[in-house]
Amino acid sequence: MKPPAMLYELWRNVAAQRRGEFALADLASGRRWTFGQLLAAGEAQETDGGVFVCPQGQSPAFILALLSAWRSGKIACPLDSGQTTPAVPPPPEGCIHLKWTSATTGAPRLIAFTGEQLASDAARIVAAMGLHPDWPNLGVISLAHSYGFSNLVLPLLLHGIPLILAPSPLPEIVRRAAATQSGVTLAAVPALWRAWHEAGGVPPQVRAAISAGAPLPLTLEQEVFAVSGIKIHNFYGASECGGIAYDAAAAPRADAALAGAPMPGISLALNDEGCLTIRSDSAGQTYWPEEGGALGGGKYQSSDLAELRDGLVFLQGRLSDQINVAGRKVAPDTIERALLAHPRVRECLVFGAPSPDAGREEMIVAVVAGSAGETELKQFLLETLPAWQAPRRWCFVPSLTPDARGKMSRAQWRRRFTGAS
Repeated sequence: MKPPAMLYELWRNVAAQRRGEFALADLASGRRWTFGQLLAAGEAQETDGGVFVCPQGQSPAFILALLSAWRSGKIACPLDSGQTTPAVPPPPEGCIHLKWTSATTGAPRLIAFTGEQLASDAARIVAAMGLHPDWPNLGVISLAHSYGFSNLVLPLLLHGIPLILAPSPLPEIVRRAAATQSGVTLAAVPALWRAWHEAGGVPPQVRAAISAGAPLPLTLEQEVFAVSGIKIHNFYGASECGGIAYDAAAAPRADAALAGAPMPGISLALNDEGCLTIRSDSAGQTYWPEEGGALGGGKYQSSDLAELRDGLVFLQGRLSDQINVAGRKVAPDTIERALLAHPRVRECLVFGAPSPDAGREEMIVAVVAGSAGETELKQFLLETLPAWQAPRRWCFVPSLTPDARGKMSRAQWRRRFTGAS
């Protein structure tokens, strides 16, 4: 049986077992589906004559388009609204799904997955996070991105975890959506958790709170816990291989570098440069159409610097982001974590830029959103960091706007600072 049929049969089994139970709600239209109704709607969905089916948007149409791809044996390639179907040949035989990378470390690339790889990632997430039907997922993150697809779409279709789609992540809408249930699971990015917290809008119905896509500031995690008693669980993954580590602890972390414990069935090691090597049955088949040595054969070689100790994963930034100051290297994450410990720093981003001083290689630049000034922050950093790690240049902004995946691009800010095109 081909992989598309395998995924569709898994879905049919879930729908049959839960036929009359609540499956999907769309707040924008007010419509609701049971699993049986969703199965019937998917069976009626038609596809065109192309090779690819490209689910888009944040609506039930995304789910129905994906089901049509599985049923018809076509290649699914989820897209952001406005994106066009990629002009690439069909992926290798057995691959049924294409994901876009987050473009954090370069231009976006496509990754080809088999059905088995997708199913493995979903099963791992459901098990590690304890997702279950009593706490429907509240969908506010993009269904097209790897995080939303694996945490929201696949648990619905392969494990019967209901999904409530919200038209916006605005605090009042999220609270209204959560109020329809006695308990919900809420997966988001740090920027959304901060916005909800500052608006007093973290729903009391949240039973499982998850944050991924970008580092979760320690102060934010601790403040939310102190105010609401809700522990935000840090989740670390990659588009190339799905879930990697998860912080399942009941209390807030004490170390901002802690990503969590390796997820079940994940094997981790460090290469000679100290970067994390992930072996997993959910690692993608290959980059497509240009293959790359970092991915394949059940292994993904990341560029994430890490430490592995006491059965836990501690992230130390990306190898490519390291700043070279007069022959000494520092990860910008180290400086960002120190800055975020200041009570009047809301957001920050640190990167290296060419230094005007001969022999210094690069200078450290900090972009900060908050009410603290340069002198105050310099003194604050000198209490915990060596003087050479203090930023030489400071940019103060009202806010740092992340992209749709919750990430902030160092490369983009570096280009803006240096005036490069």
